[in-house]
Amino acid sequence: MASVNSFNAKETLNVGETAYEIYRLEAVTGEGLDVASLPFSLKVLLENLLRTEDGADITADDIKALAGWDANANPSKEIQFTPARVIMQDFTGVPCVVDLATMREAMADLGGDPSKINPLAPAEMVIDHSVIADVFGTPDAFERNVEIEYERNRERYQFLRWGQTAFDDFKVVPPGTGIVHQVNIEHLARTVFTRTVDGVLQAYPDTCVGTDSHTTMVNGLGVVGWGVGGIEAEAAMLGQPVSMLIPRVVGFKLSGELPEGSTATDLVLTITEMLRKHGVVGKFVEFYGPGVGAVPLANRATIGNMSPEYGSTIAVFPIDEETTKYLRLTGRSEEQIALVEAYAKAQGLWHDADREPRYSEYLELDLSTIVPSIAGPKRPQDRIVVSDAKEAFRSVLGNYVEDDQTGGDDRQPGVPQQEQPYGVNVGADEASAESFPASDAPATNGDGNGHDDAAAPADWHSAAPKDGGRPSNPQRVTTADGTTYELDHGAVTIAAITSCTNTSNPSVMIGAALLARNAVEKGLERKPWVKTTLAPGSKVVSDYYERAGLTPYLDKLGFNLVGYGCTTCIGNSGPLIPEVSQAVNDGDLAVTSVLSGNRNFEGRINPDVKMNYLASPPLVVAYALAGTMDTDLFNEPLGKDKEGNDVFLRDIWPSPSEVEEVVAGAMSADTFKSEYADVFAGDERWQSLPTPEGDVFEWDPDSTYVRKAPYFDGMQHEPSPVTDIEGARVLLKLGDSVTTDHISPAGAIKKDSPAGKYLAEHGVEPRNFNSYGSRRGNHEVMIRGTFANIRLRNQLAPGTEGGFTRQLNEGGEVTTVFEASEKYQAEGIPLVVLAGKEYGSGSSRDWAAKGTALLGVKAVIAESYERIHRSNLIGMGVLPLQFPEGQTAESLGLTGEETFSFTGVTGLNEGRTPETVKVTAAGTDGRTVEFDAVVRIDTPGEANYYRNGGIMPYVLRSLIA
Repeated sequence: MASVNSFNAKETLNVGETAYEIYRLEAVTGEGLDVASLPFSLKVLLENLLRTEDGADITADDIKALAGWDANANPSKEIQFTPARVIMQDFTGVPCVVDLATMREAMADLGGDPSKINPLAPAEMVIDHSVIADVFGTPDAFERNVEIEYERNRERYQFLRWGQTAFDDFKVVPPGTGIVHQVNIEHLARTVFTRTVDGVLQAYPDTCVGTDSHTTMVNGLGVVGWGVGGIEAEAAMLGQPVSMLIPRVVGFKLSGELPEGSTATDLVLTITEMLRKHGVVGKFVEFYGPGVGAVPLANRATIGNMSPEYGSTIAVFPIDEETTKYLRLTGRSEEQIALVEAYAKAQGLWHDADREPRYSEYLELDLSTIVPSIAGPKRPQDRIVVSDAKEAFRSVLGNYVEDDQTGGDDRQPGVPQQEQPYGVNVGADEASAESFPASDAPATNGDGNGHDDAAAPADWHSAAPKDGGRPSNPQRVTTADGTTYELDHGAVTIAAITSCTNTSNPSVMIGAALLARNAVEKGLERKPWVKTTLAPGSKVVSDYYERAGLTPYLDKLGFNLVGYGCTTCIGNSGPLIPEVSQAVNDGDLAVTSVLSGNRNFEGRINPDVKMNYLASPPLVVAYALAGTMDTDLFNEPLGKDKEGNDVFLRDIWPSPSEVEEVVAGAMSADTFKSEYADVFAGDERWQSLPTPEGDVFEWDPDSTYVRKAPYFDGMQHEPSPVTDIEGARVLLKLGDSVTTDHISPAGAIKKDSPAGKYLAEHGVEPRNFNSYGSRRGNHEVMIRGTFANIRLRNQLAPGTEGGFTRQLNEGGEVTTVFEASEKYQAEGIPLVVLAGKEYGSGSSRDWAAKGTALLGVKAVIAESYERIHRSNLIGMGVLPLQFPEGQTAESLGLTGEETFSFTGVTGLNEGRTPETVKVTAAGTDGRTVEFDAVVRIDTPGEANYYRNGGIMPYVLRSLIA
């Protein structure tokens, strides 16, 4: 709560019969301060600072720095942003709930009331990352997949169900409901938030951080929010601000309207290509101009969703009539809609098409120039005009097949499958775009079906031509029902309508269903090797399909409902049709997937599929009919009608007017109100889960998924004084650009790894190891996977790759990082990591810092840091230090074999942060190196965290006090 109001910004806003306290932006005046011309997004941040000013972490100078923002300057000023709420998905959210549960136990141990431990900012979790499309193409696919999901995740779900009942201000949307981002825009997002503070009803912009990178989807609704790592999310849940630099803001001007035949997907792929080429990593992107009003809210959400794919922190649309129209459509109350409009207009947040805010950089797009597009075969920004798709596919195919399949083609052979990253359950840390090696992929048990109802004649062969020297290695396939066909490079083996990006968008979803209807009426069928899945982002989609009478046509083509979750887009595609998988592997075929998702990285979708293409839902259906990427959808037939005539895509493509008519007739606010009326209750499976009761969780000592975290072990009411660090040894000596991907556990668990051995010792069979992501609630598994990335190179153990080091206190033999850590900690020896430039760059992964701390690392010395990882280290009680300017481990002659001491750290006990500490490194040869390392504790809040041993002990002590 703000205790300072330097600009006298508090005022009352009356909306109807309700009075709200607001912090008026126009109160911030002074020389060089120009609030009116600030971008929409920075106005939202400015209000945040005004309302949370406390004179310490957030000061009047911070407010002035933001109000006087220099659009052309590089980011350097750090501010503290306090989001209104936190949103999570289940994979990344489980550790947050584990920590809260552990904090309750610590509160009880310290004599406090455990029920007082609750999120201090509203937190909502949507369970959407665990369903896998094992079963498809059958009427009971949804029910069977949900059953399998519950079998696999029972322990985790019981724990989350306890959390749902035990914590205040923490809500869980159970499995089988929808995708987190779609549920967010359709129900959870407020656009303008209200909360009673000290008996006063406040109104302020809805802002959020989420444990998923595509949290930015909510930007389409005028909500400033983005994806963060788990530690930042926990900090926000516990009422702590998130540190950030005031960013550069890119203004993206829109004009015109989308032409007939182009979809929101085509638009977002074009924007992704433009912004990735321009370079917007770490920047805010903001849309403005006369074309904004022509972009429906669902299209705005689609554009916002793809923000991580072009690299911006957010991609936000301002509030306007389209915003309030969507709020009304989705069943929000008239009181809420009136507040949104009144607040936005009062604060200068309502979009004015004729006004141009000041921006750091400018881009412009005429919507009328958008043409049908796809993206692939491995990056979202690699846009391909559909008319050029066949040629584009052929031009890269040689990179994915061996030389002996090319008929003398001298193009570079493909990368071996075992070296490709693989993405089953990539959502384990979706905020981090987690990927991992295919050879480590867990088996996905379950049977795929659906090929029997699309049987082709026994003599049917692939239409893919073998001309022009195109690589070819046809494999003859015979399915269980006797269907025979040939499979070759480019075959579409997965066609998935999936992912929040597009399944939230009624125009493309209805377009896909109408195309399916037209195809069925012509007598077309999907090709028998295509695994077809439909995973809508919410039950609302199924409702409007039913109202429009379109479900039977999708079912007829094999697009039966498989689940309400991310499925294929995060790698939960399940297995291919068994005979197809066999043929693919026998012939080392470069087959393809086509999905309506946001990510298509190599190996992410399925281990058998080398080439992945993003496309709109209607094009997903079209490619399922065509059965191959080696086709020209505009000029080659998809198949033949009942009379034997060729059927082209243009013959079945629905008109925009028909799409609009069906959308208007099938959707209503009542649909949304009905589906979301009791959204947190769950179905019978959820409600019947045996769930522990009480304020404190009853940990199962035999659980390998959820275990009590050790962060509060031995904690006292008052923190022990900060001490200098003596006798430390180096655990790892690393080079430049070591990312959180190198540090954080990711992917499947190898049988011979420390984590694999731990699970085996606890009775888990290798086929049930699952991924690190699914076991994020078990610190024992995660510690063993920290610094275990197969591409990590520890200079302390030359000649090795992966999680290896040398045991310097026992003769220097090579061992695993985890095993070395155990021995060091058993002898009370603190540990150090030495690193180069940009240490901890990449995504903000909580376990990169948590694992570091639990391995016994007390300090990291690097040449420079990625800002968020530096902050996360402090949040876990690890001291981040920086080599003196111009100095490195090499220039100082450090080998990593020295014994380190750090003096001057105790200055933190005096309420100040020392600028430097003295580092003494004593070598085995008697040589000593001394230098002054820069202390990278940059804010008063960070100093408080470090003095308390981390953010969680700090918050716990604050609550006890």
